[in-house]
Amino acid sequence: MSFENMFKPIQIGPMNVPNRFVVPPMGNNFANTDGSLSEKSKNYYAARAKGGFGLITIESSVVYYKSKGGPRKPCLFDDSVIDSFKNVIDACHAEGAKVSVQLQHAGPDVNQKIAGYPLVAASPIPSKDGHPTPVILTTEEIYDIIEAYGDAAVRAMKAGIDAVELHCAHGYLVSTFISPRTNKRVDEFGGCFENRMRFPRLIIENIKKKTEGKIAILARINAQDDVLGGLTLQDSTAVAVYLEEVCKIDALHVSRATHLNDECMWAPTAIHGGFSSDLVSSIKEVINIPVITVGRFTEPQYADIMIKQGRADLVSFGRQSLADPETPNKARDGKLELMTPCIACLQGCVPNMFQGKPITCLANPFLGREGELTMAKESKSVLVIGGGLGGMQAAWVSALRGHKVTLVEKSYTLGGQMRLAAYPPGKGDITNLVRNFIARCDEYGVKVLLNTEATEELVKEMNPDVCIVATGATPLVLPIPGINDVGVINAIDLLDGQKACGTKVLVVGGGMVGAETAEFLAEQEHEVSIIEFKDKIAGDVAKEHRKYIMEAFDRHNVESITGAKVAEFYTDGVKYELADGSVHEVRGFDSVVLAMGSRNYDPISESLKDIVKETYVIGDAVRARRALNATAEALDVALSI
Repeated sequence: MSFENMFKPIQIGPMNVPNRFVVPPMGNNFANTDGSLSEKSKNYYAARAKGGFGLITIESSVVYYKSKGGPRKPCLFDDSVIDSFKNVIDACHAEGAKVSVQLQHAGPDVNQKIAGYPLVAASPIPSKDGHPTPVILTTEEIYDIIEAYGDAAVRAMKAGIDAVELHCAHGYLVSTFISPRTNKRVDEFGGCFENRMRFPRLIIENIKKKTEGKIAILARINAQDDVLGGLTLQDSTAVAVYLEEVCKIDALHVSRATHLNDECMWAPTAIHGGFSSDLVSSIKEVINIPVITVGRFTEPQYADIMIKQGRADLVSFGRQSLADPETPNKARDGKLELMTPCIACLQGCVPNMFQGKPITCLANPFLGREGELTMAKESKSVLVIGGGLGGMQAAWVSALRGHKVTLVEKSYTLGGQMRLAAYPPGKGDITNLVRNFIARCDEYGVKVLLNTEATEELVKEMNPDVCIVATGATPLVLPIPGINDVGVINAIDLLDGQKACGTKVLVVGGGMVGAETAEFLAEQEHEVSIIEFKDKIAGDVAKEHRKYIMEAFDRHNVESITGAKVAEFYTDGVKYELADGSVHEVRGFDSVVLAMGSRNYDPISESLKDIVKETYVIGDAVRARRALNATAEALDVALSI
């Protein structure tokens, strides 16, 4: 496919966008604590502009001094930040991209501790459990905030911005006025539809007046709130028409949901790309201004179809732009296998965003480190032992920097445990990531030796300057009576097709691997039970992922036993003890599958230190953790050689 529809320019108000690829606003915590954009911010956005994105949207920027939502949120309520925004905007313009900035007041989701002021909203309804009850905004305060939006837009315009995007979605301040679920006011800002739209209308009018039509004005809205009593699709079509016909905005950016349903904002792996496209298409049908669609778009095929069919005008590649800032260029050049996919793991982006930490990415550890790649001063021979994600990351980056790299893997294929992580339901995109890492090794000339175990003799024969040990982890087998004697099946052997199980299965261990293995078997109509030491199944899984695992458990009638310490294994079950000291047995199973965790596997690094002076150990070979840690450590080592 040529994706010709994605590369057509489009006019949005006074702004001409060179193509249909959009980087949407995403909190990244790269800004300085004073609200200015940093050099890291510039490198991050410029990399995506260089990668071919036609419209770059700077993340939500605070418009009002009482509403800072996080320690490293960009702010536009003071003139002191203008130069820093200009620095970023100029860098993106130099690469041919247009730049927008999202204007935001987080309302009931403001970080009260950081802002130093009470949370505010249309009505005193908390955004979710654990958040303080917001204070009702007075009419005077509302008009102060309206002026603040206009002033923020002027500052952005002085910095050279092409457009501003009013954030009217996701339960933030403007959204609390629009949605009948959160607007219980009985003054001129509450009640009927016209009154609930008064706040965004006055903001847009204020921005238009102060910017004199020199920049485009967009609005981000929810296609639906995904919560009872909130905006439905029918409501949102009316909102869209109002924003076009009454407010005269230039384009709409259509998202969905509030933080009560985060999985509908940043979909986990189980949800396919373009999952909100039908909602967006319904809104597109009733308006004439350009519509930007968003919703886990990774590869460009479906995005191009959306544009071709007129169901959207531009497509936001959110987390995909984190995983690969070169997504548009690779689509244009047909380098699809080299396009690193976002697998929606939610390990480094969303959690860090909420914690106020710089975001990271399992698939792309260069995220936030865009300026760090340099060629090596001296070319060295590098031996990488282990072909999981960490080993491959270390190998291709080292080769890219000019080193001569050989990777040895003792099994028949590359990918390590990440390859097996693709087997449970909804995880197929992980295969794409593994293949991408293999393709990168090929692209940069890494010599790969499969079915080759690294021994001291082999290393001596190869005589490398540098050795990177990335041998990963092995299944944890605790010293429990019977565990080695009754034919227990390891979960990784089961997923890899090396072992098969009977109809009725007990999975021992309810962390991520155990829970996903249980789901894998249940989908195939096995009769599955799962037993876990902790009080919660899949407690180590991001809540957005866990929701779908637990729904599958309910759908397939998976029996869960929690708070249970396994005391003995039998051929057909286990004995276990509960917290109250009572002892029980669960028996009658055809197979018992073990998924009690992993432990690091490093059989060689100690002996290598006398052979190869420059030896490093990375990833699970150090300590069993997540793939996010492995790729990050791999990059650190590869950049240091």
